[in-house]
Order: sequence, then structure tokens, then C-alpha cells
Amino acid sequence: MRETPEEIKELQALLEASLSRSTSHLRSIVTGRTTTAEELVQILTGMCTLALSTVTAKGEPRISGADGHFLHGKWYFGTARNAAKARHLAARPAVSVAHMRGEDLGVFTHGTVEILNPRDGEPAPDWPELLAYFKGFYGDDAFDWDDDVVYYRLHPHWMTVYAPDIAKLTAASPS
Repeated sequence: MRETPEEIKELQALLEASLSRSTSHLRSIVTGRTTTAEELVQILTGMCTLALSTVTAKGEPRISGADGHFLHGKWYFGTARNAAKARHLAARPAVSVAHMRGEDLGVFTHGTVEILNPRDGEPAPDWPELLAYFKGFYGDDAFDWDDDVVYYRLHPHWMTVYAPDIAKLTAASPS
């Protein structure tokens, strides 16, 4: 768990606000079958496969997979600098992501992305810390970290979690 108490508090506020402004249909499914922020950060460790949704210049939706990492209460993911999703995100930074584990867990997030390591321009202030994490996960030599990959932080404005059996998820998560 890499989250500070303040980040946990912010994530909890986001989860509660998102659910409160959701449709009655979604609330009927999720209420009583969700997690706290504290539980969520314990469950979302390591790499989590994301279904990432972007939009083309013509307004057509596109979905693709991405390695997601939930750090500091937000999703982080990368792709090749020349990937279609990188072009979409550069022009239209609004995204939706979903992380699902069968019927046991669904984490659904909408927001906008920030480029952490732009090719031209200054990287995010916390990029060195994040780069160290990614290199530790994938290996120093996995990519040409400056030229091959671009990383994003998803700033969520809405997030909800479906987890009907939290004990099952926390028992399976490393401590």
C-alpha cells in the first residue's frame, strides 16, 4: 500500500460522491457490495489489467487493454508512444477504465489523463519515483523508457467498485 492517509481520505470521498450521484439502477447493484478506500488499495496491488476506452477523432469509441497500476489512489498505465491510444489521449484526454476479476470485482473509473513523461517538455514532478516503481516492476531494460513508452495518470472524477464478497478478495491479496 503506497497511499497516504490523505490519499485514502480523498479516495473514500470520491467513492462516496460517485455512488451518490449514480443512477438508482447502479446503486441497487453496488450498495452493500462495495469496498472502502482502505480495502480497495489492499486489493489493487501489482499489475491489474485494464480495459481502457478512448475516442477517435470521429467520435468513435475504442477499447484496448493496458497494464494498470493503482498507486496513490489513482490508476497509472502506459503504452507505446506510437500506439493509437496514445494519439487519442494526446488529442482527447478523457477516458474510462474498467478492471474486472470475473464476478468478484469490478472497478469502474471515468476521468482525464495527465502525461507523466512527455517527449517534449518537463516530466511530472513525481515521475522519478514512478519510473523507479515501473522499472522495478518491469525491469530496467524492458523498454527504452525515454523514447518507447508514455505513461499516464488518470485523475478520476467518478469511480465505483462492485465487490460482493470482500473477504474473498482480501484473503487473496498479498499483505
